[in-house]
Amino acid sequence: MRNTASRVRLAAVAAAASIVLLAGCSSSDHSSSSAAASCEPAKGKVTLQYWNTVPDMDKVVALWNKQNPDIQVQTKNISNDQYGTISNALKAGKAPDLAQVGYDELPNLRTQNAFVDASACSAATAAQSKFVPWTWSQASFGGTGVFAFPQDTGPMALYVRSDIFQQHGLAIPKTWDEYATDAQKLHAADPSLDMTFFDPNNAEWFNGLLWQNSAQMYSYSGGKWHVSVESDQSKQVADYWQKLIDAKLVRTDLANGSTQMYAAYQKNQIASYVGAAWGYSMFRDNLPSQAGKWSIVPMPTWGTSAASGDWGGSTVAFMKGSKHLYESVKFNTWLNTDPQALALENKLGGLYSAATAGTRLPSLTQGVPYYNNEKIFDVFAESSKNIDTDFAWGPTQKTVNLSLQDAMAKAAAGHGTLDDALKAAQASALKSMKDLAIPAQAGK
Repeated sequence: MRNTASRVRLAAVAAAASIVLLAGCSSSDHSSSSAAASCEPAKGKVTLQYWNTVPDMDKVVALWNKQNPDIQVQTKNISNDQYGTISNALKAGKAPDLAQVGYDELPNLRTQNAFVDASACSAATAAQSKFVPWTWSQASFGGTGVFAFPQDTGPMALYVRSDIFQQHGLAIPKTWDEYATDAQKLHAADPSLDMTFFDPNNAEWFNGLLWQNSAQMYSYSGGKWHVSVESDQSKQVADYWQKLIDAKLVRTDLANGSTQMYAAYQKNQIASYVGAAWGYSMFRDNLPSQAGKWSIVPMPTWGTSAASGDWGGSTVAFMKGSKHLYESVKFNTWLNTDPQALALENKLGGLYSAATAGTRLPSLTQGVPYYNNEKIFDVFAESSKNIDTDFAWGPTQKTVNLSLQDAMAKAAAGHGTLDDALKAAQASALKSMKDLAIPAQAGK
């Protein structure tokens, strides 16, 4: 797991700045609006609402409910429209007690006054020692409170169809240049076979690629945000994938996790996948006939740099309006630190835990049968150690991601380039901050 205390300023920078900036954007206090902020235990049986997107999370919750008859939890899967559902519930004053929120979305939801500070609960502040330091700094908004508990992370790696690589005499690529060369060889040998796919509707994945190359999209100093989405490092990544797209060496018609994506892999049309730790269960559960054919290796690097990237990862946030903060803290602590809960979440939902106890799970130290009994989590653990610690999210990331995706889709269709997509995202970041009266300027 990521093991450095200075780990990613990410939302630690983003959210700390948001504390100041958002005071002028909202007239309501972030904690006083919730009667539960006093952290008083309920006098009777309590039922909590917990919304998430994790497969089979209801089975994990069922274990809690069996062991805790006085604090029952009802879970709702909102994977079809995670943030739309949360946003609508907030507007209607019907938010759940707890909700799964990605690290990159924390600053954005902060602007909607979405969270309650749980630091009034001693158990909430005591939980800090149970998590990898960098993840806690994101969820606590720069040490100003406890607004969420970290749940999982997404260190990236390369998933490889070993049999296809061996069939075509390809060595495992260690750099992105080698990866492009392999893609050319593969396609030349079999035009129906592509190295991978580029999902133009997945800004989060693309952000992970930018992160690996130390593309500093945002920074905060002098009382304002500095936006550098279209930095030289970002352009290097964009130009690389644009060349692969132009040469038709990668497909652009597949969405991550879609039925069409799995069908392409099932038909042996794609030889690799650039993904995150949580993706290991996707192939295991959806392509069972390919057991033993997949390997997971370090992500190709830029030159000699060992840097890796992160794609995804989430928190379980304490939502505004909850009347049962004490009980929410108790359940949230169990959900994200208890070894039995963590083992189930990894087994059923593929979560790569943000808790330090998660690194000691037997399932993460043993070989994985589907992946030819390779110790794949050793690869993800090493990836975690090599992720740039200076990457930061902006306070309007959702809006920026939508703009980026729209422009990437146009580029994939031959209308513009990925460089143009970066320019569009840069403009969107500046405009969205201006619309919220958040001081910002272009450049570092």
